[in-house]
Amino acid sequence: MASGWRGSRRAAVRGIRGAITAEANTKTAILGATTEMLTALIKANSLDPEDIAAAWFTTTPDLNAEFPAVAARRLGWTEVALMCGHEMSVPDGMPRVVRVLVLVNTDKRQSEVVNVYLRETRSLRARGTETEQP
Repeated sequence: MASGWRGSRRAAVRGIRGAITAEANTKTAILGATTEMLTALIKANSLDPEDIAAAWFTTTPDLNAEFPAVAARRLGWTEVALMCGHEMSVPDGMPRVVRVLVLVNTDKRQSEVVNVYLRETRSLRARGTETEQP
């Protein structure tokens, strides 16, 4: 069990966000980017698959060569409920983005959750379309 995720406080479901850009619309690029993002989320939040209730992956419509959830399965999230979908096609939206919303059973406060934005998605915070904690 990961440290810090169970304790004296009452457990709640918290959402953890992540985003990353893929270099291309290929299986290798999508899985590589998703693995990088999930690895960063796991490290930043001391995630244990036993504490993950579900994860919802989305991609921009230009990414369809592979399901990002495959990367989660390869990382050992074999019992976690996973779902994939496409983001809205917004004019001037950033292309080739993989996003995730991980729902975690935790005793951490919302302010203790670390959202992870990698590669070009760091600029989403500057545009006010995403939030990030240090």
